[in-house]
Amino acid sequence: MTHLPDGRFVDDEPFDPQASLLELERKDLDAPNWLLVWRKFKTHKLGLISGIFLFIAYFLIPFAGFIAPYGPNQRFSEHLYSPPQSIKLFHEGEFVGPFVYPMTSEANLETFQWEFKPDTSRPLKLKFFCEGSTYNLAGFIESNRHLFCASEEATIFIMGSDRLGRDIFSRVSYGAQLSLTVGLIGITVSFVLGIFFGSVAGYFGGRVDWTVNRVIEILRSLPELPLWLALSAAVPSNWSPVAVFFIISIILGILDWPGLARSVRAKFLSLREEEYVRAAEMMGASSGRVIRKHLLPNFMSHLIASATLSIPAMILGETALSFLGLGLRAPAVSWGVMLNDAQNLTSVEIYPWLAIPMLPIVIVVLAFNFLGDGLRDSLDPYQQ
Repeated sequence: MTHLPDGRFVDDEPFDPQASLLELERKDLDAPNWLLVWRKFKTHKLGLISGIFLFIAYFLIPFAGFIAPYGPNQRFSEHLYSPPQSIKLFHEGEFVGPFVYPMTSEANLETFQWEFKPDTSRPLKLKFFCEGSTYNLAGFIESNRHLFCASEEATIFIMGSDRLGRDIFSRVSYGAQLSLTVGLIGITVSFVLGIFFGSVAGYFGGRVDWTVNRVIEILRSLPELPLWLALSAAVPSNWSPVAVFFIISIILGILDWPGLARSVRAKFLSLREEEYVRAAEMMGASSGRVIRKHLLPNFMSHLIASATLSIPAMILGETALSFLGLGLRAPAVSWGVMLNDAQNLTSVEIYPWLAIPMLPIVIVVLAFNFLGDGLRDSLDPYQQ
């Protein structure tokens, strides 16, 4: 294949009148299904970028303590409501390397607030792979190494500090561990229940189908937010943050399965009349084997797309409950718990960086939605 200056491509091979015009299409049809899905998914740029971003985000979850310069509850009493600090490279026209200016605080006797100003005469270089607060790498390896730290005379608040002098960037990094994981646990519970009840109702029909449908209708008729609040309020306040986290995840999963069950039931009602299903039954296959080996694989593309679109709802549900003070509670750190501190609109108006935890929630939810759209269009490569 030769690339001409005008942008055209010319085949160097001589013309063969006996060659089949369907050769390229035949190769595509003989290609594995995963290859066809990947080829089509690559054309969905937003979905591809979102998938890469989410893969990196979940990959970095075990290393949140290494990335964060401080502990999630480490306080700096002299830097309450400190504004975000920028990392600079040049000082007075000379290259110094990554550094920050130390923040100096003064009391404003007119507004009765602390005002922070950078001391631009003293550039203090950042330290890398330095020692700091102790954390558990990947949950069980104790370490005190951090990716970057400020010198002892300075602080490094990339996103500012909150009302207790805690670094917001560090808390956002630690909060991702709970806020991103709650969606995975919740969707697992939802899928196990939804697939089980939906497949049983759609395959067997009759009284089983009637009973499952009545349960689904009852659950879907209940107002969602008040039900969340009632179930979350029933969690004992003396439970550990880990126990509350798992209970909240299970609650979100239990309340989300009826929608999936209805989708699975509707698909099974149409698939159970197919000839290959009848052939499997006549050959003596059990009901469980027919569902596992013949029905679910034909519905898997829809299930994967539904999962990527349901995880954002789980994340938003945990955020809403924690924001209202009925989900995860301090000392646990999640994005919803952090937004709970931003309920006072006056404080947010004065210190707008308190609302920064809202940004990763918006970005992650949009990324999951774009990824779900891309997967939904790609998992059926023969559609176009």
